[in-house]
Amino acid sequence: MIWNNLQINHSRQLAKTLPAILLTLLIGTGFSVQAAESGSGKQPIKALYIPLADHYAALVVYERYRDQMIHADFQLEQMKNWDLLRAYFQSGEVDMAYVTSPLAMDMYRERPHFRWIGLMHRDGNALAINELLNKRVQLSSRRVDRKPDAVVADALKKSYQQTGRPTEIGMPHLLATHTVVLYHYLKEQGVRLSLVPNTAAEVLAIAVASSKSPAFLNSKSNRAQAAAFEQSLPWADVVETGAFGHVAWYSKDVLPWPYGHVESITLATDQAITGKFEALKEVMGYIHRAGQEIEQARIEGGEALEAIVVIVRKHIPAHSREAIIASLNPQLRVINYQHLNVDKPGLKQIMDLAVEGGILQQSVDIDAFADTRFGSPGGEPWLANTGGGYD
Repeated sequence: MIWNNLQINHSRQLAKTLPAILLTLLIGTGFSVQAAESGSGKQPIKALYIPLADHYAALVVYERYRDQMIHADFQLEQMKNWDLLRAYFQSGEVDMAYVTSPLAMDMYRERPHFRWIGLMHRDGNALAINELLNKRVQLSSRRVDRKPDAVVADALKKSYQQTGRPTEIGMPHLLATHTVVLYHYLKEQGVRLSLVPNTAAEVLAIAVASSKSPAFLNSKSNRAQAAAFEQSLPWADVVETGAFGHVAWYSKDVLPWPYGHVESITLATDQAITGKFEALKEVMGYIHRAGQEIEQARIEGGEALEAIVVIVRKHIPAHSREAIIASLNPQLRVINYQHLNVDKPGLKQIMDLAVEGGILQQSVDIDAFADTRFGSPGGEPWLANTGGGYD
């Protein structure tokens, strides 16, 4: 077994050695979502995000509430991948970032100039397999019946026995919660996972940008190779609705946790916390409100849900309407935007598994990492029967 020998130095080194000129060019590229001009007395709050269902609440805040904010001039900048987001945020030139939790902890270990101030969502990633694997698995036609049992693990074992090669599974980043989920599932089923090539293991995790994961799965199928990816929604739904892949299981069933496991978290720099406290608190309050609106829309369907789809597709056109709706299916509830306050035990669950699996080199002091002043009672400041308003 090689659980504690997994290495990810190549990914870390890439993030640490991105040249300064790349950051300069990045700031000037078309990733930006242009915000309204700063009003009198407003402080700019610039946040970085990756185009995932994880960060839908931020898009809703930007479109619906940025002009209503009293303290904050809320700005969003979309990043192409996690390494660029890491380097840009670590430069200290932005105020907030929405980051997958193991990566955030590794960033904190590297340079603790920020704090964890809340969650962006809970649960929300899935394993998708290509048709070659599904011939061995024979998934149920009903997604609600697809659970992380031994069937997929057995198919991965058989593929390794027949070919002598590990099945490559694409992760958004090797320092992602997704890697922790996959590690835990495979370990429970007696399957070995490696993060480096040329190691005796049934599965090799590799970094594949979320937006490129459907193409990765398709290309493997075209070469008659078994493959899978573990990605945030809606990418697993993209391949299922596009009929060239299958959702095998959802992370909520691999790592059950009260209200859903911790996934993407919100970071704010110490400088922003000190100098822009009320503006940050205002943005976080609206993040919670937007989360509740997404939850209401998924239940109501119809115009309410279509309005969320329009907002998402304005910023992330690669997310199809069908995939967004499938990701927000109220019966499956495989991602949720409730209880978004800091959850220290929930983060510890992720951290302990990441250290056990060699995904993280070491743990962090969660009490020092967390700033709980940006939460709200119950994590739900916006109730469905209220008339709105900012607390």
